[in-house]
Amino acid sequence: MDRKKIGLALGAGAARGFAHIGVLQVLEENNISIDMVAGSSMGALIGALYCCGISANMLGKMAVAGGNKPLFDYTISKMGFIKGDRVSGIMRLLTRDRDFDQLEIPLSVVAADLITCKPVVINTGKVYEGVRASISIPGIFVPVIKDSMVLVDGGVVDRVPVSVVSSMGADIVIAVDVGFNGTHSKPKNVIEVFLQSMEAMEIELVRRKLITADILIRPDVSNISMRRFDLAGECIEEGRRAAQEAMPALLDLLGRSGQKDDSPEDGRQNNVG
Repeated sequence: MDRKKIGLALGAGAARGFAHIGVLQVLEENNISIDMVAGSSMGALIGALYCCGISANMLGKMAVAGGNKPLFDYTISKMGFIKGDRVSGIMRLLTRDRDFDQLEIPLSVVAADLITCKPVVINTGKVYEGVRASISIPGIFVPVIKDSMVLVDGGVVDRVPVSVVSSMGADIVIAVDVGFNGTHSKPKNVIEVFLQSMEAMEIELVRRKLITADILIRPDVSNISMRRFDLAGECIEEGRRAAQEAMPALLDLLGRSGQKDDSPEDGRQNNVG
């Protein structure tokens, strides 16, 4: 019998998206190979690096080491506060300027087109360009102009792209939702107003879509601000904890009865060079 294909849907959440790394670490530790990934926003960024062959452990080291380094290039623009060239440059380097069809694991990323108000699934062209579109939080990042589209953060229309990874051919879908599920504190500045407003819109949109996932993993990161990229370590640990809790159900679904596979690791690299 052919092995069932496993798809991973990684959701939006800005800094909270570092929890995806913890989930990936636990999947690797249990020798669960991912056959395809769909991501929105930070889920697109983490998914792209993973699909390039960077191991989850190395992603964790990179996230913790880079948490206090400036990633954003602020600008004066009518369209946003962050130009986005610095992030694009970093992603271009880390993905080695690959096209989507050159990735080790098939990847689709989701953006939103402000012209049509519809989701746009990106799985062709340069990976770093697709990620740059998917992470473009409206009002904060300058949008990406492509053809006749004005592309912004995929979380606006599809916070956890379960249906996208299903359409890629996944037999089993694991969804990781790092979005907000609690109560906000009073916003202190315009950026927090933007971020909290986006989350308010996303909450209702995401409820119905998540129920179609076979396994739903929800790291408890609501207490971590979306802006706290310096708390990558805490987010990763929450991702690990949530994935470990979900592992018995996932192993049962895979017919492994809670036992680890004795097959060798998939050989993921531990460097980016």
